[in-house]
Amino acid sequence: MSRAPFAHTSEAELARLFDFYHVDWQYEPRTFPIVWNQQGRPVEFFTPDFYLPEYDVYIEVTVAKPVRNSRKNRKLRLLRSHHPRVNVKLFTRRDVERVFSRLKRAS
Repeated sequence: MSRAPFAHTSEAELARLFDFYHVDWQYEPRTFPIVWNQQGRPVEFFTPDFYLPEYDVYIEVTVAKPVRNSRKNRKLRLLRSHHPRVNVKLFTRRDVERVFSRLKRAS
């Protein structure tokens, strides 16, 4: 379980959830090149928010309004296309809200 300053409070809350359920996690452990220039040098990158080693999955969290997710979705498409063996899941604002609303009802 890595401790790090988070870019958004939703990331910190998700990390607390992982801790509560004893899910081992790493915060932004790897950056993937997703666009290269004509010389073959990477010029654009994507760093998923979390990596869950036990499940071999990366998680990207976005709480932006759905209209603003096109940039994030583009990066995910490029990541999947250039790194097909990397398992990455997107948690949207709706996903995050569902998780935390279910937790509130359960407590």
